[in-house]
Amino acid sequence: QVHLVESGGGLVQAGGSLRLSCAASRSIFSINVMGWYRQAPGKQRELVATITSGGSTQYADSVKGRFTISRDKAQNTVYLQMNELKPEDTAVYYCNALSGLNYWGQGTQVTVSS
Repeated sequence: QVHLVESGGGLVQAGGSLRLSCAASRSIFSINVMGWYRQAPGKQRELVATITSGGSTQYADSVKGRFTISRDKAQNTVYLQMNELKPEDTAVYYCNALSGLNYWGQGTQVTVSS
């Protein structure tokens, strides 16, 4: 079982930056894939970025070149650095861990004003 706690969301103007954090309750290197998803009002939850236990990363086309997923082994934490934010990035962002089962955090709101 994995317990995930997100933090770092907030309100930012377009063009600004935020960094989201996801603290896991056990070693992130024992988790096959960790990632960030987001869900905007009235829309389905979508993948933003993932990172495997081996360090391979994947990004949605809409965030490539602006967002970076990374991890800190000592802190058992995965980060999502978000730069050049746009109003369409506004959503609740969820941390995900895939380790046999799918585990989700509670979500953190990101609001980008124009």
